[in-house]
Amino acid sequence: MAPKLYGSKASPPVRSVLMCAKALGLELELVPINFQAGEHLSNEFLKKNPQHTIPVLEDDDGFVVPDSHAINGYLVAKYGKDDSLYPKEDYKLKATIDHRLHFDSSILFSRASAISRPLILKGIKPTQEKFDDLKEALGFLERIFTENKTDFVAGNKPTIADFSIVSSVTSYSGLVPYTDFPNVKAYIERFQKLPCYEANKEGLTELENYFTILLKKA
Repeated sequence: MAPKLYGSKASPPVRSVLMCAKALGLELELVPINFQAGEHLSNEFLKKNPQHTIPVLEDDDGFVVPDSHAINGYLVAKYGKDDSLYPKEDYKLKATIDHRLHFDSSILFSRASAISRPLILKGIKPTQEKFDDLKEALGFLERIFTENKTDFVAGNKPTIADFSIVSSVTSYSGLVPYTDFPNVKAYIERFQKLPCYEANKEGLTELENYFTILLKKA
């Protein structure tokens, strides 16, 4: 039985897990969660994740993991043929990957979410300050590439950090274009050539269309 992934393809964190699973050659059963219908607040879902956020992974043995960053690390540890996406023994590389994951969760996706969450749930148009905060976060990412001169966020090979960063950056390009940041743009173009990027496309298009509609209404 395939592990279950609760969420929506439009969600950037969900897509990061879908990309990770594709890179691992792992089939997941996507269980749709409708935020507009309040399904994330149901007692059944709250038992799996009291924070009522998506994605949530439920493995075939019933073990539950919330949060895309934790899920991807778990999937590599359990289902990876090797640990190249999240190394166990190279502690310096692992620390770099962990930094990029925390950068995504606490800064990049957090600032993007400050724009999208009020827009999606309440129809509130983002302030210029929120756009500026996200642009600053993209500037931090641009500087990471400028200083480190690597092909991917934690080195010259893809890691689980890339699944998170790519899903976040591509999702909000219509709000703050990553094309304004040449190193980030080149990075995204490199990543788009990888087979696992296919798992990002459908949900990304869905989210972009949704943003277009909501911004017209707001």
